[in-house]
Amino acid sequence: MIIRKMFEFENAHIVRFCSSKRCKTSIHGHSYKIEVLLESKYLDNAGMVYDFGLLKNEMRQIVDSFDHAITLFKDDDKAYLREMQRYSSRWVLLPVNVSAENFCRVFFVLIDALLEKTKMQNGERGVKLQSIIIHETRTGYAQGFREDAYSEFLPKISLEDIEFSKAIKAEWSDESFYEKLCGTHIFINPKEL
Repeated sequence: MIIRKMFEFENAHIVRFCSSKRCKTSIHGHSYKIEVLLESKYLDNAGMVYDFGLLKNEMRQIVDSFDHAITLFKDDDKAYLREMQRYSSRWVLLPVNVSAENFCRVFFVLIDALLEKTKMQNGERGVKLQSIIIHETRTGYAQGFREDAYSEFLPKISLEDIEFSKAIKAEWSDESFYEKLCGTHIFINPKEL
């Protein structure tokens, strides 16, 4: 069975090397919608794959880290990167170009790591991230699966290669959240919300 939760965030970027002149030469923004699709062959004690309420904590925090931020590609022009980081307090630096397809891959890696490190307490079993859908515009979206996120044919995305600005970290419920996500910390779902 598959469940889906949609989140929204506002973000700006440049997609270097693409065909569209406007997209590759001008900072522009989107009202993104991200769909997180979880799957399991089992249901928890309440007959659910995963309680939607549980998605309002760390998973929402991951998505919110990109809200009202500029997302940057680490291999972009160094002067441009310095200026964007200088004039925007909320920025995210990625190891891959900032396309909708790579956003799918980045969010998959982030949310997959969170699920893998979460102790569930209401009978949830076998809960896996099935895919991520990123709606960049009203009419266009990309959908990424596990094989896309960890593809040997695409540039590797590891948690350690994603950098969040100090302003974003300061808004997390725990400023060491990302270090915990990258490390061996176990996140424990509450028994009751």
